[in-house]
Amino acid sequence: MPTLQAVIAFLEELAPPRLAEAWDNVGLLVGDRRREIRRIMTCLTITPDAAAEAIQGGADLIVAHHPLPLTAVRRVTADTTVGRLLGDLIAERIAVFSPHTSLDSAAEGINQQLAAGLGLRGIVALVPHAEGQGAGRCGWFEEPLALEHLARRLMDFLHIERLQMVGDPHRPVRLAAVACGSGGEFLGPAQTAGCDALVIGETRFHTCLKAEAEGIGLLLPGHFASERFALDDLAGVLARQFPGIDVWASRREHDPIQWVGREGGRIKEER
Repeated sequence: MPTLQAVIAFLEELAPPRLAEAWDNVGLLVGDRRREIRRIMTCLTITPDAAAEAIQGGADLIVAHHPLPLTAVRRVTADTTVGRLLGDLIAERIAVFSPHTSLDSAAEGINQQLAAGLGLRGIVALVPHAEGQGAGRCGWFEEPLALEHLARRLMDFLHIERLQMVGDPHRPVRLAAVACGSGGEFLGPAQTAGCDALVIGETRFHTCLKAEAEGIGLLLPGHFASERFALDDLAGVLARQFPGIDVWASRREHDPIQWVGREGGRIKEER
């Protein structure tokens, strides 16, 4: 069976650590590189549900997009959620690897997949790095389409029923940019690039106001939806690369943000 180090080598070729943002905590966060790997679970975030699934499923490795921990911890105790999760995984000898922003920016990473999924042409990095790759993506459509039509295309690609939109629904979009997750800081680069619209997972209210004032359409499908699809894809990539390993994407993970609406005087809960 492949060792953890063999799996890490493949993941770091797919998403080179040098592409990660300076503040990030990517790479192997828990585990013994010499251990053989038989079962891998991918997920967006290690939550109590995801950790329990990995333990019950006999996973040897969790490839989680968001790092656990993201920031330095002084102690690992059951007094905190991070401590409890790390303690449970360590007790079960489950390794944790996080590609995070290196996968966001990789040549075939999340933003590239998102841009291609929307049908953008001439895709390039929105914020180039010295080595020729970079953060975010931008490109153009062969034929301009209305912002509301781009919104439908995005919902179809992500398999979601709703999203938030800023701007005139009829505004024609020829140049567009994408940045998965919390992408408000990409508004400036999108404006500099002359983009008509920017697709990001989520952002602050005042960023939405600025986009509206500058005449740039925003589409916000949510942090979870803008990234989770790629972890399903990553499970398939790992399964093909390591056919002897059982790989699956978390089945319990879900978006913690729920939509509620009034129907017949009652609150109707939707996911």
